[in-house]
Amino acid sequence: MNNDTNPHPQADIQYFWEDLTPGKTLELGQITVDRDEVIAFARQYDPQPFHLDDAAAAKSIFGKLSASGWHTCAMAMGIMVRNFLNRASSLGSPGLEQIKWLKPVFPGDTLHMRLRIIEARPMNSRPDVGLIRSHWEMFNQQGDQVLLIDGHAMFRRRTPATDA
Repeated sequence: MNNDTNPHPQADIQYFWEDLTPGKTLELGQITVDRDEVIAFARQYDPQPFHLDDAAAAKSIFGKLSASGWHTCAMAMGIMVRNFLNRASSLGSPGLEQIKWLKPVFPGDTLHMRLRIIEARPMNSRPDVGLIRSHWEMFNQQGDQVLLIDGHAMFRRRTPATDA
């Protein structure tokens, strides 16, 4: 019986806390926004008219159908998990400092995502865990930033700290 509580076998992990140093930037991939998904997400989670209906959206400040900001966050999370967290010793997040929706996102936009490590520190209470603060930055095909998420995440350390 294996008593190892690590859900990620160490051999499969590409990123431990020690690899996530301040200043490190990772390009994480892209997604093209699908119109049917914009409407389906809005119907279930953010049923405002400018996310659901072309005529209503044309009368809004957006001028056309736009994705919910929460949908944009969900797309960012999908990219983050598929292209980074599934290869990292991720242990979850204690929370976010901020989310900023900087520009509207429209069906047909191709969004690409970047992760920038801002801070890293070991957790005093858990010698096998380190904490990072990072910025998730999402840009549209014109290079305009559409999303900024500033948050913290916990990662298993490759080598737990020991008392000196």
